[in-house]
Amino acid sequence: MGVEQHLEALRQRIAEVSPQEARELQQQGVRLIDIRETDELLQGSPEGAAQLTRGYLELRIADLAPDAEQPLLLLCGGGSRSLLAADDLTRLGYADVRSVAGGFNRWKDEGLPWVLPELVDTGARQRYARQIVLPELGDAGQAKLGRARVLLIGAGGLGSPAALYLAAAGVGTLGLVDHDRVDRSNLHRQVLHRDDRVGQAKVDSARATLEALNPQITVLTHDLRLSADNVESVLVDYDIVVDGSDNFPTRYLVNDACIKLGLPNVYGAVQGFEGQVAVFGAGGQPCYRCLFAEPPDPALAPPCSEAGVLGVVPGIIGLLQALEVLKLIIGFGEPLTGRLMLFDARRSRARILNLVADPDCAYCAPGRDFPGYIDYEHFCSGAAAPTDA
Repeated sequence: MGVEQHLEALRQRIAEVSPQEARELQQQGVRLIDIRETDELLQGSPEGAAQLTRGYLELRIADLAPDAEQPLLLLCGGGSRSLLAADDLTRLGYADVRSVAGGFNRWKDEGLPWVLPELVDTGARQRYARQIVLPELGDAGQAKLGRARVLLIGAGGLGSPAALYLAAAGVGTLGLVDHDRVDRSNLHRQVLHRDDRVGQAKVDSARATLEALNPQITVLTHDLRLSADNVESVLVDYDIVVDGSDNFPTRYLVNDACIKLGLPNVYGAVQGFEGQVAVFGAGGQPCYRCLFAEPPDPALAPPCSEAGVLGVVPGIIGLLQALEVLKLIIGFGEPLTGRLMLFDARRSRARILNLVADPDCAYCAPGRDFPGYIDYEHFCSGAAAPTDA
């Protein structure tokens, strides 16, 4: 059987819709997937269409469409490849897959809305080539990373791995808050720093490392201790906050400021062989106070100088924080919003708990006015934090 005969046979089994019909179905919530190759996508794509190149379709369709009963619309350049792809998805068990007749060429000819991708320059394309090829990211996702502004509280055990991988991924602006200096006891876990920088301000050491890794990004430093007087002026210029602080007063302060400013707060903590990660929503519930209404007793949360910490553990937790930031920026996967991941390095085991929002939380409960900042040092009354920065 020749190609044309095969396509004609497919038309007897695969439903075809016109671009106009596809647009109407898309507006009703049906998923439209552009399966053309990357070089074709650079010429534009239907507005609102997901992009999943033909070579990745069978491998990644479950991420875009986990429910095999949901209807799908496939679009290619002229309508032939989408027929072949629809047949393949039908064989995989998808019940309602339709091909857009005439493809993107006809879509444009009929004057339906389409958009050009946000392109990255040649140098950036070479640097980020291995992640741009991911259909969940692509040029549009890389452009989002380039526009993002992420603030890391602490350039220590958690902030170090998070900053390194966010810089490597191409997050356009990274801010670093830390008032401390590099100590030799930091170096087994705070991998932003080096032995020849002992005594140097951590933010300066961190900036040197990050700029050497990726000179295309901007690194801003805040060599200060956060307080109620300066926290908003620091956080207001950023989109996402990564909290790797090492004391409870700062953690509660950052939580409260993120709620007031409507910023996502990517939380991490470690102690000994254990760690935890969560994402507290942009001004919504639950927040850090819902998890810890009051600081724990100091005896239950000694500082790492007393309790110790295996250097690789903050590395793992910091990388998980970086992953959550990338999810929030690009919009893929399922962020840990409202969930707490607990990691046990002894058993290499992780489990996830659903967090319960406190309906009476003075800071994040719906309809509450922001109650203002408090005396955080007094509130925490000397409690040590289970976080290593």
